[in-house]
Amino acid sequence: MKYFGPSSQNLMNQFASATSRRDFLKKSSVATAAIAAPFVLTGRSASISPGDTIRVGLVGCGGRGSGAAKQALNADKNVQLVAVADAFESQLQNGLDTLKRDKEIGDKVKVEDTRRFVGLDAYQKLIESGVDLVILASPPGFRPAHLKAAVAAGKHVFCEKPMATDAPGVRSILASVEEAKKKELALVAGFCWRYDYARRDFFKKLHEGAIGDVRALYHTYLSGPVKPMPPASERKPGMTDVEWQLRNWYNFTWLSGDGLTEQGVHSVDKLAWAMKDVPPLRCTAVGGRVRPNNEGNIYDHIEVNFEFADGVRGFVVHRQIPGCYSETRDYIIGTKGNGLIGGRRGAVEFTGATEWKRAAAEKDMYQVEHDELLASIRDGKPINDGVRMATSTMMAIMGRMAAYTGQEITWEQAMNSKEVLVPENIDWNTPMPITPMAIPGKTRFI
Repeated sequence: MKYFGPSSQNLMNQFASATSRRDFLKKSSVATAAIAAPFVLTGRSASISPGDTIRVGLVGCGGRGSGAAKQALNADKNVQLVAVADAFESQLQNGLDTLKRDKEIGDKVKVEDTRRFVGLDAYQKLIESGVDLVILASPPGFRPAHLKAAVAAGKHVFCEKPMATDAPGVRSILASVEEAKKKELALVAGFCWRYDYARRDFFKKLHEGAIGDVRALYHTYLSGPVKPMPPASERKPGMTDVEWQLRNWYNFTWLSGDGLTEQGVHSVDKLAWAMKDVPPLRCTAVGGRVRPNNEGNIYDHIEVNFEFADGVRGFVVHRQIPGCYSETRDYIIGTKGNGLIGGRRGAVEFTGATEWKRAAAEKDMYQVEHDELLASIRDGKPINDGVRMATSTMMAIMGRMAAYTGQEITWEQAMNSKEVLVPENIDWNTPMPITPMAIPGKTRFI
């Protein structure tokens, strides 16, 4: 049996080694060609026959989790949602009610009362409940622990982005990726643009040299606030630190990783895709917060300057401030022309040596993710997005590190960072003092 792609353990060793970047690029040329493709196959595993029901469990019943569950149920004729888990009963009930009412998939929701799990350990109970496929859609800070448990139990996984909020979390993700390959488990990432047909065409042509060699990239993620932090006065008497922060998870770095890591990571992922998923050498960044955030500690704007081999520069700008210009586009400059993603009505195009344009994809990329995931399980050829999903996540964390500290951060420094944002073994009463917002030049790299 062969695995057609880079080893997660080998990548971890390469990232942490002192070998030159040029040596790394030469050694990884075959690997990067593999991970630049839409997905990587882990070899053959025991297929699930058409007569077998694929039993799905959902961890995290918010809007994204419920949406992913619907797409999974739409992806295969013989699939059922049989278990749900969430930290909060109210969110679990709302998500479950939404799915049951859905005319397209409501009859596939078969969740018995004994398979409704609530609490901080609900994910583990769901994994042990007899499901085949687990959808992980809780706040990103929990992703490494949830993925580790799912893979250890031999479950196929749909894993929302990002994969972690700190470097130890990314290293844990890579270890789980390697274990998933050994067990021949499907692992699909929520980096949805990789499953968009138009963008797949675009990047294929880019890698074939449509605009020559890539020299610079500029990616924008300019939007309004995603989940504004409520004032402290809204905190109910007796609400613990953990509950308060979980209910407002987007505003705390340990849970979301910051807006760049949680939302802007889509733009980072497209930059990584353009660069064939070879990590950058180093980066610098600027950022801060211009609007009050009450008790939260994330920035509302960050711009990162990534440096790659041969002097290639990649820039990602992320902003979440109301009343400002909005744009989500990707500009790629080559030696023979330019590329644009996100033109009129979502079109992608090249100008210069190659004149080419394609309209937005005809099929929803979120649905394609699950169509291909379920098909790979049925066929016994499980998709594994593991290495590239970890690389894109780490690049976003690296950019946050540079912005928060005001320092230049190398890839090796970022991958070997000892900063632990997510505490182990938390319960509802664990004291969670809020880390002060980072101040560049004063906040230290750890």
